[in-house]
Amino acid sequence: MTTTFDPITPRKRRRRRNIVPNFLGLVVFLVAAFPVYWMVLTSFRRGIDIQRATPQFVPAPGTLANYRKVFRRDFFWTAVKNSLTVTLLVLVLALFIAFLAAVAVSRFKFRGRKSFIVAILVVQMVPAEALIISLFRILDSWQLINTILGLTLTYLAFVLPFTIWILRGFVANVPKELEEAAMVDGSSRFRAFMTITLPLVAPGLVATGVFAFIQAWNEFIFALVIMNRPDKQTLPVWLQAFNEGAKGTDWGGVMAGSTLMAIPVVIFFLLVQRRVASGLTAGAVKG
Repeated sequence: MTTTFDPITPRKRRRRRNIVPNFLGLVVFLVAAFPVYWMVLTSFRRGIDIQRATPQFVPAPGTLANYRKVFRRDFFWTAVKNSLTVTLLVLVLALFIAFLAAVAVSRFKFRGRKSFIVAILVVQMVPAEALIISLFRILDSWQLINTILGLTLTYLAFVLPFTIWILRGFVANVPKELEEAAMVDGSSRFRAFMTITLPLVAPGLVATGVFAFIQAWNEFIFALVIMNRPDKQTLPVWLQAFNEGAKGTDWGGVMAGSTLMAIPVVIFFLLVQRRVASGLTAGAVKG
């Protein structure tokens, strides 16, 4: 009696084992993607179709009237410019300052180092709403209300703790031995840092930058309080223009504006997605 070995059997077993995780992953994806799909779908629907009790999952007949309404609304392009200016300033400043702070915390031992790390965590636990009044009074005394600089400084104060904490992990994962080996070969500390450590931390900078970009781009509460003039509003605050009080909310306009507002974030992520990775230094000093 002879027995035959089926080489496909282990593969089939793995597939059967992966059925449940794959199914759960699909469910999570659908739950996360459905609100985005519904937003885009509603932006192409007519007002009469949006108000129907029976949901429609295909925009038939579709319309571009909601997008035309957004483009023709007062201060739309001004809000786009304000949001882009503030977000890019916060992104550049936050990454630069947070990177230096992360290097200092990870590479050097100094008095108050642990207290600084704890303070970063504590600051992130404070609700932003609890600080609005004090922040408004400070900025008002500095004459920074309704200014790009005032909103940038406010966003920076709340984005920095998060970016420092995330970058600290990436910098700490880069072995010191790499820099020391370069310095033994005659390189200066600065050159060793710029040519070895910085390229290895670059994926962490990009990943952190994505989250910082999203935080600054989507922020609403501080922009609502600090930028109270129509020509100084950012996009999240500008979307309130479609709330017509007693007449109700123009949901088609809101969804079209929200879709347009999401496009820069998607484009930014697509541009940097190849760099959003970690673990590039795994095994760098092995052997």
